[in-house]
Amino acid sequence: MDIRQQLLAAFEVEHREHLDAIRAALAAEGAVDWHDVFRRAHSLKGAARAVDLPPVEAVSHQLEALFERINTGQRSLDREARAATHLALDRIEAFVAAGGSGSMPDDALAALAACLDPSAAAPPPPPAVEAPPPPATPEPAAEPSQAVLRVPAASVEALTRASHGLWTALPAQTVLTERVTRLGGQIRALRLRAEAARRPDSGDEAGTLRAALAEIEAGLGTLLREATDLAQGHRTANLTVETAAARLREEAERLALVPAETVFGGLARAVRDQARAEGREVEVTARGLDLPVERSMLQALKDPVLHALRNALSHGAEPPEARAHAGKPAALAIQLTVEAQGGRLVLGIHDDGRGPDLAAIEAKGRARGLILPGEVLDAESLLAMPFEPGFSTAGAVDALSGRGMGLSVVAEVARVLHGQVRLSARRPHGTSLVLTLPLSAARRPVIVVEAGGTRYALPSGAVEALLRLDPAGLDTVAGRPVLAVAAQDGEGATLPVAALSALLGAPPVAGEERLMPALRLRGARGRCVVTVERLHEVRTLLVLPAPPFGADPALVTGTVILGTDTPALVLDPDGLLDRLGRAGPGPVRADPPTQVSGDGTMPGKQRSTILVVDDSITTRTLEKSILEAAGYRVIVCVDGQEALDRLRARIEPVDCVVADVEMPRLDGFGLVEALRAEDDFARLPVILMTSRGAESDVARGLELGADAYLTKQKFDQRELLETIGQLL
Repeated sequence: MDIRQQLLAAFEVEHREHLDAIRAALAAEGAVDWHDVFRRAHSLKGAARAVDLPPVEAVSHQLEALFERINTGQRSLDREARAATHLALDRIEAFVAAGGSGSMPDDALAALAACLDPSAAAPPPPPAVEAPPPPATPEPAAEPSQAVLRVPAASVEALTRASHGLWTALPAQTVLTERVTRLGGQIRALRLRAEAARRPDSGDEAGTLRAALAEIEAGLGTLLREATDLAQGHRTANLTVETAAARLREEAERLALVPAETVFGGLARAVRDQARAEGREVEVTARGLDLPVERSMLQALKDPVLHALRNALSHGAEPPEARAHAGKPAALAIQLTVEAQGGRLVLGIHDDGRGPDLAAIEAKGRARGLILPGEVLDAESLLAMPFEPGFSTAGAVDALSGRGMGLSVVAEVARVLHGQVRLSARRPHGTSLVLTLPLSAARRPVIVVEAGGTRYALPSGAVEALLRLDPAGLDTVAGRPVLAVAAQDGEGATLPVAALSALLGAPPVAGEERLMPALRLRGARGRCVVTVERLHEVRTLLVLPAPPFGADPALVTGTVILGTDTPALVLDPDGLLDRLGRAGPGPVRADPPTQVSGDGTMPGKQRSTILVVDDSITTRTLEKSILEAAGYRVIVCVDGQEALDRLRARIEPVDCVVADVEMPRLDGFGLVEALRAEDDFARLPVILMTSRGAESDVARGLELGADAYLTKQKFDQRELLETIGQLL
């Protein structure tokens, strides 16, 4: 890297610090420190001169002159001065982002000159730095770009200390292992002494037996003390390792945190550029961009936040005379806020525009069939409709709106990130759109519930309240149970009530208690109440991707692991609301279906046993749940070799095998081949179910002797059950 490239790299960091400081000073409430603002512009001018960027130097010089006049009272910071300053900062930022090549638009210099002397003409722009001609020979393919994370030295030192702490705690495990080995040796010695005492090779058998018993009793006392001490040491060592590992994890996760400004910093400039192109006046400010957030979370939110800002610019715009009549400034004010509240990330996009047009939203909803004839919705329900895909109240398509995709994108990303989004009218004027999300893109607080005998997880941020309901005390509207609740603003609301097991299509489990646990949920599309069989706990867990099959993508957004090896599906509140809206009237708690009797038989039919073979714990558990719900007895194995060994051991009779293909030790193809080579299993039905759906894989599986081959990409549990039924 030559000296100029090094200077440009340093300038890229320095110029952003100056721009951010000037913008923050202008957006801050109260008096502005004009001495610091002037110093920033002066430093920016000097740095631009050092790296030979005349356009930036010229604009910085004009900014310096403007700030000096404002500081000395010769000029006020009015709307024109603010607009000219933001325009100049945006132009500098865009010019540097482009590598400092080409020319900078003249509008920034013209706007600054008009603020300094309205009667003066704009100074001639500095000569443009022409970009070098493209090379004659084709350039080699660029290497894939890699994300670079700037990490403070203090964070690296903290991570190093945490790793050393874990390394220091690990030797205690080795000591415990040695003590367990020694304990085993003592037990073996006692066993040998007992065996020797039973041999009649001594003349004084009674004396020998008494001596042996005394030795064994003393040995047992030693073992008891050793085992008690070992248990205490094990608990202490485990606690030390867990504490060190938790600290290491926290420090590692902290490394992924970056200020929100690193991703959201350019959004205000993008909105201002769009407003200038549309001939609109807008004042865009941001607050809380110094909050550290996971970079992956910010990247996922960048486009939705930009959509929301553009939506505010489009739908909040008013004619100048309307704003003047309402006592508002001429420029539309839009504010982006980023803050942490109660362990949640809260993003707000607020404007002082005309506010939501409820009449237009209702008319559009009726035209699209989202509102039934004669149905009356409250304001909250109406404001949930703009999040529907393709919903737009704009009269014409333009660069900002009209296609109805902006807010649906926001709602979809909020759903994927296990958050919520809400649109509301702002008092006294304008609109607020608020995104509430987990602070971590990976670890999220969830509420674990039980429905249909299976545990599920719900994002805790979507749960407004935990309730206990008496089904007999619920009201009924249009044949559906409802619950009347009081709103914070004093206006009541009537929410539909349904059993979670019914929404999931799972067989309910009858409870003995008269009062049922329930959760009041809020999503982007409304609110509802779901009853469950049991409320377990609230935990912050690592949310893994949703399983590739066996789960409805409209209802499931991920998987969490409970305990050591028990997976649970993470449900989407908006998906439950949609399912509740499509479901017909029904009871809150239905009578359970016919259950399998205690002796393992179904009415008039012996249960068949299915062997499920898959190395994925999530897949095994889901298949087991589906098959047991259909009345089968299910046993599981983690790979083909374990399944083959179990079948050969004749532990229990197996009527059908459902196996994955890609597994360690012995894959599905090898399992089928081994089974077909043995007379005892030559006719045992085998179903291969895998993500490998190529024709060659299907042909190979069937040629080896598989009775059916199902692909996970097109998985339908009804197809699996029908296939098993045909084979049995």
